[in-house]
Amino acid sequence: MSWTRKILLILGFLSTLAAIALIAVAVTQNKPLPKNVKYGIVLDAGSSHTNLYVYEWPAEKENNTGVVQQVEVCKVEGPGISGYSHATEKAGPSLAQCLRQAEEVIPSKQHQETPVYLGATAGMRLLSLENKSAADKVMSSVEKTLCSAPFNFQGARIISGQEEGAYGWITINYLLGNFKQSGWTKLLHSLKSISETSGALDLGGASTQITFVPNEVYSESPENLLYFRLYGKDYLVYTHSFLCYGKDQALQQKLARDLQTMENSSLLDPCFHQGYQRTINISELFKNPCTSAKKKQFPFSQLYIQGEGDYQKCRRSIQKLFNKTNCPYSSCSFNGIYLPPLQGDFGAFSAFYFVMNFLNLSSEQSPVPLDKVASTIESFCARPWHEVKTAYHQIKEKYLSEYCFSGAYILSLLENGYEFTEKNWQRIHFLGKIGSSDAGWTLGYMLNLTNMISAEDPAVPPLSHGSYVGLMVLCSLVLVSVLLFAWLLFHKPKCLQKGIV
Repeated sequence: MSWTRKILLILGFLSTLAAIALIAVAVTQNKPLPKNVKYGIVLDAGSSHTNLYVYEWPAEKENNTGVVQQVEVCKVEGPGISGYSHATEKAGPSLAQCLRQAEEVIPSKQHQETPVYLGATAGMRLLSLENKSAADKVMSSVEKTLCSAPFNFQGARIISGQEEGAYGWITINYLLGNFKQSGWTKLLHSLKSISETSGALDLGGASTQITFVPNEVYSESPENLLYFRLYGKDYLVYTHSFLCYGKDQALQQKLARDLQTMENSSLLDPCFHQGYQRTINISELFKNPCTSAKKKQFPFSQLYIQGEGDYQKCRRSIQKLFNKTNCPYSSCSFNGIYLPPLQGDFGAFSAFYFVMNFLNLSSEQSPVPLDKVASTIESFCARPWHEVKTAYHQIKEKYLSEYCFSGAYILSLLENGYEFTEKNWQRIHFLGKIGSSDAGWTLGYMLNLTNMISAEDPAVPPLSHGSYVGLMVLCSLVLVSVLLFAWLLFHKPKCLQKGIV
């Protein structure tokens, strides 16, 4: 064997060995590491019920967007905590079952390090206005129960409507990955012409929020503007919360308004199905701040509601809740509240999603145009109560009876209140979940309190570790091939050289 062939064999062997070594390094480096997970718990104490959410995230990726995911949700039995105003000592113990469920989901060795937060929303905001002493006692009862749980209790408080709107906006944009891009994705994102973030539309039982980044900076109504710096970018966000305009309180407002012109105790209500009946104590109707201003003496103590099932009359009745006559700004939503021009896509969640999903109007694959949405709700309202009750026997009667009103109210709020039109209706996306996490304010609340959203964009290499190793292997193989080819080209065997001569 000639020395040339020996050298070629040795080089070939070394090249193969180098390639195998590089591949081995790539495989070894990308082996899954032992799971190192952190947990957090947030309780959403809403006006009609309380939900407990458990979140988890990889400990080594705390500041990367999109890594926190929901792993458990538990609906607390009974009313929202504001419903315990006459038995405040029962508010805290009502949470015990869901806290036990969280104990089973989170490994026991991590219980003490897992933060737990409770945020109470519009139901407790209303109770605070109506009866501050009762509200304080409810919160004390809740704190006592949370302190006795094996977790790291970080506080229970009533959050403002503005906070609720802002945290909802943070949640959906965090889960959609709109805040942070790195490497090549950052370049691709900069080429997009679409809006950078999504707006947030939240509807609860007692309040509703609208939050988005306007196209231009407006100096009007600065109290509705919030400034955020997230991952190195500045966001000036418009947000407003309408207390008393959640779907439950809006119905109460409508009934209180209807009562003003009634001569007897029977109300033929177009927002309930024909054949439906309900009796309401008038003293209960006027006891909260949303309706108390309309309280007066009536010659009857109970209101007897009979359904009429007329969508068009229902819409006309609901529209009276939105005062559009006075606007001290360049543009308003309703009740004289400033609203800049709507911008970009909107994620509509909570009751917006629950109601529209029930009516089969929430599909992302085939979005339903506005006129079809209206006709679908109109057809549903026109169905007699006995037929609806039979078709949806698994749903509690109270919820089922109010879907007609809630559907009509959602359209009135979006069309008449916020002035969405046929033109931009399909920019509203009705969201139940984004990935494995519920759309809502709770995740944004936890991200803020645990400082998991960085103000500055952390330095991130353009390629992941796995991509980097793979690219190095490929480049090494190409380099070895080129060197071998070059050596063969310039150092031909003597027999070949003689042949050429």
